[in-house]
Amino acid sequence: MSGFERTMSPRPSQTPDDLKPPVTTVGPLGWLRKNLFNTPLNAVLTGLTLFFLWKTVLPFFRWAFVDAVWVGPSNLCRQSEGACWSVISQNIRFILFGFYPYDQQWRPITAMLLLLGLVFFSRDRKFWTKTLACAWIVGLGAMGTLMAGGLFGLPPVESTQWGGLPLTLLLAVFGLTAAYPLGVLLALGRQSRLPAVKLLCVVYIELIRGVPLISLLFMASIIFPLFLPAGITINKILRAQVAIILFTAAYIAEVVRGGLQAIPKGQYEAAESLGLNYYLTMRLVVLPQALKIVIPPTVSILISAFKDTSLVVIIALYDVLKTTQTVLSNPEWMGFSREAYLFLAILYFAGCFSMSHAGRRLERQLSTNRQEGG
Repeated sequence: MSGFERTMSPRPSQTPDDLKPPVTTVGPLGWLRKNLFNTPLNAVLTGLTLFFLWKTVLPFFRWAFVDAVWVGPSNLCRQSEGACWSVISQNIRFILFGFYPYDQQWRPITAMLLLLGLVFFSRDRKFWTKTLACAWIVGLGAMGTLMAGGLFGLPPVESTQWGGLPLTLLLAVFGLTAAYPLGVLLALGRQSRLPAVKLLCVVYIELIRGVPLISLLFMASIIFPLFLPAGITINKILRAQVAIILFTAAYIAEVVRGGLQAIPKGQYEAAESLGLNYYLTMRLVVLPQALKIVIPPTVSILISAFKDTSLVVIIALYDVLKTTQTVLSNPEWMGFSREAYLFLAILYFAGCFSMSHAGRRLERQLSTNRQEGG
């Protein structure tokens, strides 16, 4: 057979298995070689990381889940080598509700569910209607009625008995809700052309930003009552709430001022050419753009303010941190602080992550609308 005939002759049949690439370049093994063991240095680092995880993650998993005691007395925990989650399960009602009357604790539970429901619907822009605003007003009134009582046959409960998670949520949600519009007004006042208004806003912002929140809480709790006439007292929770609002508003004002300065001068000129006055210019043209720009730093301040609500412990308010510390001061549950603080960390992480997620979601929605509109 000539060479031309050997070239044109049919080749032996090939099965699909003959065409597959080597198993070391595809699949999980190929991914590991490409991403974790592609160089000697990466192989050493991967080995060290796996050794670190082997020494830390597995013992933690065994301590937290396998050998843990979930329900039972403290004596059972002391005989176990794992975590004692009983410190949470056995004291969950005091940690969450503090000294609120035991038989009335359904009221703070209902109030928290109402609050979480309003927050859930408020995170989506399609629900930002007048109905939602009315729902917030009615919901806040219902929450206050449930917590305080005295109406509709509900037994009254003094605010000194409020505590735990409802107090933390109360300080955080009311404080952030009231601080944001106040901060916007302060930012507008700082850029006002009226010298008296501008000076007043500048002094307020710089004075509040120059002191820590602890100082304001001490002022509200100890110094402020000394200036009140005899026989007049203001609730301690209300004073702490006002201090948190004033402190957070000063920081929000500076963030919003940065957003106002980022708006081009042409936007103001365009609004003036349309005949808009100052109020309409700010409401329809400037503030929507400025507030959209400063969403990330605003969310950071709100998260920081949410975490700072735990500072009310220093003025003897029993928030969820203080109630947990009270449980740990009980000799029966001493020595189980790791489990208790892990539980608190999960609670605060859930709150901060929810706020961060809502901020990212809102920023993404506004960015998409801008692209569509452009």
